Amino acid sequence: MPLFWKPYKSDVTNFIEELKAKKPTLEAEQRAGRALLWDKTLDRSAQADWLEAQVPQQAYVYQTHTQTKTRP
Repeated sequence: MPLFWKPYKSDVTNFIEELKAKKPTLEAEQRAGRALLWDKTLDRSAQADWLEAQVPQQAYVYQTHTQTKTRP
């Protein structure tokens, strides 16, 4: 190991560490926000009903109908 070697910390790591030092409740707030949106229990019967109600999608979504070729 070189004589003047020091461990490297990226700017992002320094920023996150400073942010956590300024606001110690940050992680708890993040977990609470995640629980609001993502950590949910699934209703399996409602999910099964939703899957049954789906309509199959056509190959080209933005094309409404197949056009017939007409030649004079």
